[in-house]
Amino acid sequence: MRIFETFKPKNEIIKQFIQYYYIEIDDENIAREFTCFPHYNTAISLYKSHKRYEDASVEFQPDLLPLQIFTPIRKDVFNVKQIGEIYRIVIIFNPLGIQNFFKGLDFTDFITDFDFFSKNEINQLFKNPDVEILTELLDSFLFKNFHTNENKIVKNAIFKIFDDSQFLNVFELSKNIQVSRRHLNRLFNENLGVSVKNFQEIVRFRNALSHKINQKPFDNFTEISYKYNYSDQSHLNKVFTKLTHNSPGNFLKKGTHLGSEDTFWHLK
Repeated sequence: MRIFETFKPKNEIIKQFIQYYYIEIDDENIAREFTCFPHYNTAISLYKSHKRYEDASVEFQPDLLPLQIFTPIRKDVFNVKQIGEIYRIVIIFNPLGIQNFFKGLDFTDFITDFDFFSKNEINQLFKNPDVEILTELLDSFLFKNFHTNENKIVKNAIFKIFDDSQFLNVFELSKNIQVSRRHLNRLFNENLGVSVKNFQEIVRFRNALSHKINQKPFDNFTEISYKYNYSDQSHLNKVFTKLTHNSPGNFLKKGTHLGSEDTFWHLK
């Protein structure tokens, strides 16, 4: 059986903080590698019975307990190797989303030693791959942990960064929201694990990519570069090469768009 399906929360509160869920099952997998790329979202991956090694590869072993992994905002290319059967459920959070459900986390690196879900909750999640049932369960388990995260400065800065109508550099952004540049960077590193400049670069890259894949695939890169406030196509090319190790054209040719959301990987 092979499944890769993305699906959305139904709870109106949960929707504000979670971009989407997905389930991936492949009981015929022997070894698969793929590359994923910088993104401003974060994720919790729940593996049914797997072990994670120091090189970040994940291996299925039938007698193991479920594995829970937090993936922070990605600044760099990230390679994944899955050995043996795959059965995982993944929660994709918007920026600052996970802070509304779990406290005391370090957002600068992967977390593999935190129980985001109880043993009973995980067992329920892996009982049935039906996405309607999974949606209800995930919404319900997360809602039990919900609390409002009040970080108005970072929220305000994120809102302005996502505004395509203008681009503010770090100095202009900090001045606009009336905090010092140093203080704003400190808050971003504490709450997102990246600097303001890193976050801005990832957001523009992802918005340009989404435009090309999901919205207007026939727009050329010159049009896209100006829409997302790159100085010209050469600037866009330079950023794509830095973030993906490929030119925009090669990056898109090699990639596979999975599900109905923004999962775009280079499968090997």
